[in-house]
Amino acid sequence: MTVEKTSDVLRIGNSFEPTFERELGARYEIPLLPSGPQRAEFLAQHGAQIRVVVTSGRYGVDAETIAALPNLEVIVNNGAGVDLIDLAAAGKRGIGVSNTPDVLSDTVADTALGLILMTLRRFGAADRYVRAGRWASEGQFPYARDVSGLQVGILGLGRIGSAIATRLLGFDCAIAYHNRHKIDGSPYRYAESPLELAESVDVLVVATTGDERTRHLVDRSVLEALGPEGYLINIARGSVVDQDALVELVAAGALGGAGLDVFADEPNVPAVLYDLDNVVLFPHIGSATARTRRAMALLTIRNLETYLNTGELVTPVLRRRG
Repeated sequence: MTVEKTSDVLRIGNSFEPTFERELGARYEIPLLPSGPQRAEFLAQHGAQIRVVVTSGRYGVDAETIAALPNLEVIVNNGAGVDLIDLAAAGKRGIGVSNTPDVLSDTVADTALGLILMTLRRFGAADRYVRAGRWASEGQFPYARDVSGLQVGILGLGRIGSAIATRLLGFDCAIAYHNRHKIDGSPYRYAESPLELAESVDVLVVATTGDERTRHLVDRSVLEALGPEGYLINIARGSVVDQDALVELVAAGALGGAGLDVFADEPNVPAVLYDLDNVVLFPHIGSATARTRRAMALLTIRNLETYLNTGELVTPVLRRRG
């Protein structure tokens, strides 16, 4: 495979996900936007020639960088989440943005189901109980909570949320959801607000996008509505949940438990959560399987290649204007 050198494509992010790094590097040699004092110098010297930015959900592209690239046409993102890309700034300029939808929906939904089972059935805590020798010394592990037959609310019934709902039907769970708008033809009960949803379910699964519109959508009142018998599962973005309120309530027993794959300031996790057996903590691994990460990488590269060849994005979040 021939590696193509590019002068009008810019990479933002010095450490991409390993599969994407390998697949991209096998095809393209893309200059990296430096950090520190060299950043401004690079942008002043090369910014005007950049047409395409390649980035990932970990790095994004802020408004200041967009402004420093006067001829930027598209931003190609490796990941479904585009919360670190300033979509408002991109939209004003008519800049296209792509992401990697669909290819990760099943894997993230599997992760959500795993978090639900581990949190309610306390499988992780039970494993630690055995490993610590406590089964022999203290006797039977305490009872946990059934998943089958529960009322489950899904905040964000998009591709991933729908895949989660489908899996939960196998557990005879009753599904309700909240979106900005009711989905015509949906078989699930609609709640008018996150608070109304939380008041009516045993488990609230956060599967919405993460941006300024959804910041702290799950606030203290929503968490309190779940109550000491309720559980929060978050496979979306840490910013969607008021993390301070979550930590306080779950530590005090005012929330039954939480299964978290995402946090407000990754990779930093509030230390108080480490010793709580009613909390399951994952290191943002929702889509982390070899098959899914390769599918994401190849879709990202297909967006890049297709744009360079035809001027079109395969999976646009924003379509380029002009």
